[in-house]
Amino acid sequence: MTVLDNTEIEEILTKMAEDLRTFLQERNRENIAIVGIHTGGVWIAQRLHQLLGIDEALGELNIAFYRDDFSQIGMHPSVEPSNLPFDVDNRHVVLVDDILYTGRTVRAALNEIFDYGRPASVSLVVLIDRGEQELPFKADVAGTKMSLKAGEHVKLTGPDKLSLVTSIPAK
Repeated sequence: MTVLDNTEIEEILTKMAEDLRTFLQERNRENIAIVGIHTGGVWIAQRLHQLLGIDEALGELNIAFYRDDFSQIGMHPSVEPSNLPFDVDNRHVVLVDDILYTGRTVRAALNEIFDYGRPASVSLVVLIDRGEQELPFKADVAGTKMSLKAGEHVKLTGPDKLSLVTSIPAK
């Protein structure tokens, strides 16, 4: 079932870009680097990158090797490598993901970012905050909050036309 269509997501992204711009200005954060988490986070990061008019290349993280459930779910046979086409040392990194749920994806992404260097700061930006974190992470900028029923999942589809769909897994 579609919860948000492309038009609604684009409206949320426009507001997120404004909120992110304000967040960065209030903290005097310049020299930023935007990094999206594969795959939905990259799609959101690409749109924010465009809306903010940032010239520098966008970074992409594939956290597959950093997941704490790697031994349980195994490895997808075609894992794409991460691409950070800039030095993260002393940079203000804006980490972007589509959905903040347990916080485990954020933890894995931070581990990988720090393997590349030591940023001055890391800010978290998400399209959806489910508010059910198991780890102590909070988004600095969130497009919207969403509560789901037990067993219900939400997924961003795209990349050309973004939509947010919910599902209940089959038993």
